[in-house]
Parts: sequence; structure tokens; C-alpha cells
Amino acid sequence: MKKTVLLLLLLVGFAGTSQTKNELLEHYKAFYQEMRLQGDVNGVIGALTHMNVLSPSKERRDTLAFVYMNDGQHIQALNTIGIEKNADDSELAIQIKAVSLKALNQPKRALEHFEALFSRNPSPYVAYELADLKIQTGDISGALTNIEYGIANATDEMQYAFYERQQPYEVPLKAAFYHLKGLADFNVDKDSIDAAIVSFDEALKIAPNFNLASLSKQALLSRKEKAATEEN
Repeated sequence: MKKTVLLLLLLVGFAGTSQTKNELLEHYKAFYQEMRLQGDVNGVIGALTHMNVLSPSKERRDTLAFVYMNDGQHIQALNTIGIEKNADDSELAIQIKAVSLKALNQPKRALEHFEALFSRNPSPYVAYELADLKIQTGDISGALTNIEYGIANATDEMQYAFYERQQPYEVPLKAAFYHLKGLADFNVDKDSIDAAIVSFDEALKIAPNFNLASLSKQALLSRKEKAATEEN
């Protein structure tokens, strides 16, 4: 009899806990939707964190990491999903790891995730990130392969944003690829400045407002003029 009573009490306790947990989950789901409507990032993060504690799921974890990444909180994003390359990662998780590691100036680690992203869903945008990172890490041959793919597949509608000015601006993605080609050409042979300038000119032909390409061209022209002066 005592055992029966104890079992009934435990069952009632579990049922009460389950009910409370479900009620809390529904509350935070409603709270999450309200914070999204209000554009309250901290509120969205808080709601997702509570939901993930109450009912953990890979989808909620990835969404939370994505919100952190979009808010520029890259360390928090990576703390949420890790930095390791996992075969069962969602495409969103791979993107978060790649973008956050690049933002944290970890080009080699970022590269492996961008490669994984490209293997799942090849696109000129991912090819651009790969080329940029490969130039940074010294893989010029690999960068040129990605650049050739990008130039061949970037459409006129595709744009890429640059932030070296106080006011960010966009240029056609194809122009951005030609700028990278100029950088890659220069890295192949630093004495062959003309080939790089040809690529910068091509970028400026597509996007005359491309400030970074203009600066790169000016820098190489100055280098060329200095070398000519020294020879004379």
C-alpha cells in the first residue's frame, strides 16, 4: 500500500513538472515571437536560450548562433555551436562557423568551413570568400581557381559590400572578383605589376565607384614609379 501511494505521488510530481515545463516552453515561444516583432535582439537571444534549455534541439541551437552572428557577437556564436568541422552540421551551422571565424581573424579555420559550404552548395559568393582567404593564407593557385569560377558564374545582379570607407558601398560581385585577381596576380610575381593593374582596371570598368580597387591600383602605380626612379 505504501509503495502504491509513493508511486502515485511520484507520477503526480512528474506530471506536474512536465506540465510546468510545457507551459514555460509555450511562454518562451510566444515571447520569442513578440521579441522578433519588436526587433529586440537581446530578447530574441534570451527567449531562444530558455527554449533550448527547456527543449534542446540542433535547430534552436543553430538559430541562436545565427542571431549572435548577425549581431556581431561571433565568439558567442561559436561558443553556442563550436568550431569543429562536423559532417552532420547543417548548412546554417557551417555558414555561422565560417563567417564568425573569418570575422575573428582565423582565416585557416574559416577556410575549411567555407570549403565545406562550397562543396554542399557552390556559389560565387562562397567562391569569393574562399579566394579572399586563400590569398591571405598564401594559396594563390587555389585562389585563382575560385576567382575563375566566380568571374564565370557571377551574374550582373550579384553585389558585394565593402566597408573600408565610413559609408559602406556595394559593387557588382564580378568587379570584386577582378580586384581579387589583381591581388592574386601581384602575389604571383611582385615584379609584374602591369598584369595586376589590368585586373584592377577591369574592376573599375565594371564599377567606377570601386574605391578599394582604385586604392590598390594607385598603390601599384606608385610602386612602379618608385622602381623606375630608382633605376634611373
